[in-house]
Amino acid sequence: MKIELEKLDSHLREKRPDYYSKLQKPLSEAQISALEAEFDMKLPNDVKELYLWKNGQASDCYVALVNNSLFEPLEQVLATNKEFTEMIGYDFTIENWWNKNWLPILGNGGGSYICYDLEGIFTGEKGQLVEYWNEYDDRPVIAPSLTDFIKKMNQYYDETPAEEFDEFFDLSDGISDWRKEFIVDQPIKK
Repeated sequence: MKIELEKLDSHLREKRPDYYSKLQKPLSEAQISALEAEFDMKLPNDVKELYLWKNGQASDCYVALVNNSLFEPLEQVLATNKEFTEMIGYDFTIENWWNKNWLPILGNGGGSYICYDLEGIFTGEKGQLVEYWNEYDDRPVIAPSLTDFIKKMNQYYDETPAEEFDEFFDLSDGISDWRKEFIVDQPIKK
């Protein structure tokens, strides 16, 4: 993961310097531990490494990192997880409309997210990335891991000349082999 984050850092500095300047400084181990304690959540190492690299992007930056999504600061990730988890059984009455094990690390600004899946809902593969659509019932798994997703981002940057780079790029073509579709349409069992 560290190697992929170093590559991503280099790509962003070189090909997207304006965006790079809007990334927030890294969190320290102590800051991450404090957030884990505050939100009563143990984070996996790859998520910690991501936030030891950069703590999301500035709140006044509306430019997407990838797939039309902003890189969310860790405190916001944990607060959104907590808020949505509290809505299960009330606002969210469909099984896995939201799952307490999802960390919304990338968001489109409209309430939909790419989530790190702590427990591997649907497949049993912990650490996979799931798309959460706030208005739709599909919950596709789009990558087997955060590291694999970042590798695909780096591959895109490696293969795309700076003059052809479009900041609205989408990794869908590059990750289509990983995509697994899941529909959530069953009421929560009481």
